[in-house]
Parts: sequence; structure tokens; C-alpha cells
Amino acid sequence: MPFLQLTFTVGSLDPEPFEAALLASGALSITLEDAEDNPVLEPAPGTTPLWESVRIKALFDANDDPDVLTALLQQQLAGQLTGPLPALTFTPLADRIWEREWLKDFRPMRFGRRLWICPDRQRPTAESLAMSAADGEPCFIDLDPGLAFGTGTHPTTALCLQWLDQAALAGKTVIDYGCGSGVLAIAALMLGAKHAVAVDIDPQAVTATLDNASRNRVADRIDVGMVSSMRRAPADILLANILAEPLEALAESLASLVSSGGHLVLSGLLAEAAERVASRYAPWFDIAPPSSIDGAVRDGWARLDGVRRAG
Repeated sequence: MPFLQLTFTVGSLDPEPFEAALLASGALSITLEDAEDNPVLEPAPGTTPLWESVRIKALFDANDDPDVLTALLQQQLAGQLTGPLPALTFTPLADRIWEREWLKDFRPMRFGRRLWICPDRQRPTAESLAMSAADGEPCFIDLDPGLAFGTGTHPTTALCLQWLDQAALAGKTVIDYGCGSGVLAIAALMLGAKHAVAVDIDPQAVTATLDNASRNRVADRIDVGMVSSMRRAPADILLANILAEPLEALAESLASLVSSGGHLVLSGLLAEAAERVASRYAPWFDIAPPSSIDGAVRDGWARLDGVRRAG
């Protein structure tokens, strides 16, 4: 269905009164955005931080009258504002499949020498393939992330994909812990791994991973499920692209899932947290500082690579 979108900026004002006023005026949905360029990258557990300047977007029925909505908001906010209403912008929005809308900007992307992540079975241009021909036969992964995280566009996913591209994966078993779209497990299988286990705490991630495994014809070599029900057998390689806090909390548990001599690949952490996270895994793994590994830091995010010691 079409909508009428209302957009305005409240700056550093508390957005809660505006949200309440919008809902009372008939808003169908409300979104808070960064009005400037100050992203909140890794909030502390249990907190919901906001930006220095907040932009609010609200969707209304397409038939609602902007003048009436403006009057309703003034009425709802009477006595709560010390000044006038922020400048309101109303924009008609045509009907679209909103959860798919972002895919229009998702194009085939290359990671490492030969690994390509492709949306909706797109393929790189002939020119792009010709430029990478010297690096070997390309490996294409057809990906639809659905509502799950993980396309390769985020630096942490890219760091893990680049590691997989250069790893010796033939015959190896892999665990993708916090699988999102399943892109890491599927990439490992497409690059030669024997079997993968992909787990997450989000049912949408399980659904997306199963779909993408079928899409890439590796469903017979991957076990997908929730973390709570996973079979806890050690693997040759464990990848966990989550956040620093859970990586620290899960150190002993994740260590138990890596075979002696196996590889641990951790990402989802900011570079300044790398030393702290690495210290939690030091009892079991030899881990080189990311700064000593070419390509292990990207846009302020880091990847930790470790090898499980015997015993």
C-alpha cells in the first residue's frame, strides 16, 4: 500500500514525546535515524544510545491530510515544547516491497582472489572478471540475506570472507557461529570445505541460511539450527562474526568447539577491543595481533586469527 511519510529533525531533544504524539496522531510506524554522521557502532549491553542529532521518520496512511496531521501534532505536543514544531516534510511514498528495497544497491562483490558474493544470481561484468582472471577460477555465491545480517558489505563480514579465500579448506569441517545469512559457512563449502555447521540465536537467520544453502546447492553438506540445540562437536575451523562482548563471554565455550591444531577466526569487534578479546582466548589459542597481519583491520574493525594449541 502507498504511504505518506513525515520527516523532521529534533536534534538533541528527547524523541519520546514526539514518538508518543505521532502514535496518537495515527502513525503506522516510526523510525529514528542519525541526522548527521555519528554512528553508534557497538553500544554497551542493555543500553539504547541515540545520536547527537536525531531525525524522525513516520509513516501514515496515504489519504491522511498533512495539514490535519500538523494540527494534531501541535495539539499533542502543546505545553511540551519551548518553541515551535520542527520543520515538517511530507512525502508521498509509492507501494514497494520495503524489506527488499535496499537490494537495488547490492552488486556482485569480490573478496580476496576469487570469491564473489552475488545478489539474485547476478554476475560481475566481463571487465571485472577479466581483471581478476589471473587469480584463478572465480567462485560465485548467490546470496539473498532475507531479514538476516551478512552480505559482505560490512567490514567484519568482508574480513572473514577474505580469510576464507586464502585458507586451505579442502576436506575441513567448519562452524559458523552467529551465521546470519549463512554467507561464511556457504563460502567455506564452496571453497572446498567438507562439512559446515551454521548456528544463530535468531530464527530468521536459520531460515535465511537454509534458503541460501539450497540456492548454492550445498544443503546436503551443512547443518543449520539454533545455538541452543547445536551438536557440540569440535571442528577444524570456527568463525564467529558477532560482537566483542559476546565473544569475551563465550570464550571457553567457543574454544571447546575447535579441534587441536584448528583455526579460530573472530570478527565483529572494533580494533581497540582486539587485545582485550584476544586475552580471553589466550589460554587455548596462539593469536597474532591484527596489526601484524596484512588485511586484518578494515575501517576500524578487526579480525583475530588463532590456532588451537594441543592439549
